[in-house]
Amino acid sequence: MKRTARYRTSALFYDLISAEWPVYRAGRVAAIDLLELQPGEHVLDVGCGTGLNFSHLQRRIGPDGSITGIDTSAHMLAQARRRTHSAGWDNVRLIEADGTDLDPANLRAGRRFDAAISTYVLSLMPAWPRAIATMIELTRPGGRVAVVDMQRPVGRAAAWTPLARLACLLGGSDIEAHPWKMIDSVLSDVHVASARGGHIQIRVGSVGGTSGCGTDPSNGMGHPDA
Repeated sequence: MKRTARYRTSALFYDLISAEWPVYRAGRVAAIDLLELQPGEHVLDVGCGTGLNFSHLQRRIGPDGSITGIDTSAHMLAQARRRTHSAGWDNVRLIEADGTDLDPANLRAGRRFDAAISTYVLSLMPAWPRAIATMIELTRPGGRVAVVDMQRPVGRAAAWTPLARLACLLGGSDIEAHPWKMIDSVLSDVHVASARGGHIQIRVGSVGGTSGCGTDPSNGMGHPDA
């Protein structure tokens, strides 16, 4: 998630240039609906960027819940901090860190999260399985993990593939990464959704007693239990 240089300038305008309302907001809303968050729950947002997930999460968890946002870009986090202060949310913790190199012991603070989410960022990371493995490790048994990312549009929407590929290229994403497939294979009770002609893929699954379905979610790339 080495995005520091890329977002040094664009972080100021990211919410305007990211096609959030016409395209990508739909994936966030669908994933957070499928997480079925309850008031008072604690959520980990990996690659939180400017905090575009926060308002949707806050409506679910309320003031007694909390959000821990992780991002490697200080500039994106600065925008997330402005959003948080403007909304008056005092239940948001922001941490500058790489999602593929997190220390679970530093984030747990004696407990695991009720849910974890990552939207449109895993395809930026060459080592994205490590990030998913850590998300699962940091989520309590029975908790939920959501991944939202992109692929080529399908069906009639396939005509938009060149535009989708260009958008991913400009943002630094690998449209062929398909990180949600790992959720399909390592978590249980997986809910599947898509949006915008299949360009946006959403997966939400439940964590098992150890590392989800009794399978090593990192394929050897994850962190050991602390």
